[in-house]
Amino acid sequence: MSIVVLGSINIDLTTYGARLPRPGETLHGDRYAIRLGGKGCNQAVAASRLGAATVLVGRVGADAFGKQALAELEAFDVPTSGVLVDDTVETGIAVIGVDRQAQNCITVIGGANMAIDGSDVERARPTLEAASVLLLQLETPLSAGLAAADIVRKAGGRVVLDPAPAPADGLPADVLARVDLVTPNETETELLVGLRPTNPEEAAQAATLLRQKGVAAAVVKLGAAGVYYQDAESEGFVSPFKVSSIDSVAAGDCFNGGLAYALNTGCPLGKAIRFAAACGALSTTRAGASNSAPTREEVESLLRRM
Repeated sequence: MSIVVLGSINIDLTTYGARLPRPGETLHGDRYAIRLGGKGCNQAVAASRLGAATVLVGRVGADAFGKQALAELEAFDVPTSGVLVDDTVETGIAVIGVDRQAQNCITVIGGANMAIDGSDVERARPTLEAASVLLLQLETPLSAGLAAADIVRKAGGRVVLDPAPAPADGLPADVLARVDLVTPNETETELLVGLRPTNPEEAAQAATLLRQKGVAAAVVKLGAAGVYYQDAESEGFVSPFKVSSIDSVAAGDCFNGGLAYALNTGCPLGKAIRFAAACGALSTTRAGASNSAPTREEVESLLRRM
């Protein structure tokens, strides 16, 4: 069984500096990097680096950034057969600022990612029908993601939705009812249920509200404060791992890639969340997005120490 990711493929233009600029302000930075990114891409690379057979379904433009994205995906051992080169649009990009406390701000320009539609889903139907886990995000059209989710669930697989970037008016209950797990951070949780959790107790309240909207399991990420999870059989809180963070850009994506990997191996939800949290923590110790994903050996080593 494989993990399938239907999602965005970007090239990230990342700047690093002492702090993030205020509106209207120009700052001197320390350095910059041009690397592979996009939430879909990051999650596919994260799952693949852990050792899972992973397929990415998406689009890039027929431009220099598209060529770079395909080359880097292949270097990360993520097959590109599910990626369509679309010569009518440009490759997606993200412009990212990172400060010395590892905080970030991101502007995403969707490009080819926003052209994904039902034809991409049909092209990937055999792969989706064989998937044990499907990872979705909201940097591509939701209609395509839900069509893919319906195929995977009908075939007996599970669907994990990372609701980022979350719509300002949240998501309707019928959307959440068509996925199995939802994994919002604090900001996304507030947009989905009207409550911004700051501690495990508030995260538990938010998770209950999410499950009342129809999703079977809710995983509320509190950043450096830990992760709360809840489904019909279990609930719990995973304390944060102590690491030396320098860049949190891909922490959530590596969390989701790790979660998919653990679920794919048959782990119960609580154990899968702890594994995923270790993946997210380790990713913050490196600069960049896709290239910050840890290996399984690195994750297992951290878990043994904690």
